[in-house]
Amino acid sequence: MEFLRQFADYFIHLDVHLGELIRTYGTWTYGILFLIIFVETGLVIMPLLPGDSLLFAAGTFAALGALDPWLLCGLLITAAILGDTVNYWIGKAIGPRAFSGNVRFLKREYLEKTQRFYEKHGGKTIILARFVPIVRTFAPFVAGVGTMHYPRFLAYNVVGAVVWVTMFVWLGYLFGNIPAVKERFSLVILGIILVSVLPIAVEMFKGWREGKRTG
Repeated sequence: MEFLRQFADYFIHLDVHLGELIRTYGTWTYGILFLIIFVETGLVIMPLLPGDSLLFAAGTFAALGALDPWLLCGLLITAAILGDTVNYWIGKAIGPRAFSGNVRFLKREYLEKTQRFYEKHGGKTIILARFVPIVRTFAPFVAGVGTMHYPRFLAYNVVGAVVWVTMFVWLGYLFGNIPAVKERFSLVILGIILVSVLPIAVEMFKGWREGKRTG
């Protein structure tokens, strides 16, 4: 319970914790941010890291001169591309065996639902998934498990990484230090999280409603 409270505190007061990180580690902060983005997108067992809000907060500090926005974008785009690439090849290596039921959070139904989503939306799933927490961690893994060829995956991976990182970093850069936003930064972070998880909530509601109908 204490761990969850501390985890939530890092989410909500991300500006405070990132500020402390910059003051403590200086230039090494770039490497730490690179690692966080890489792990969130690259390791299927780490889907709950604060990607969107972290990018926004980093952009805010870049506007204050604590971080270079261009270097920040370049490094984090690279981290996001490498993360998805590693995740894809892990999925390719493990294959459908990962969804045998032996791993609690890798259920067969997740694979089937994600594959249906791929069938409906095609390769742009990789781009759309960037903006949805948890989903952005599973999407490249499932792409590797499935039949998407790597060159096609890589193209969507690069586009998605560029759009995702650039958008959130520059939103933070342009709006994060406006007094009204700065005074309510925790609420803004919560808003980003809520908007990000909304697609998941909608899909869960649809699944529940379909289950009620078939039941």
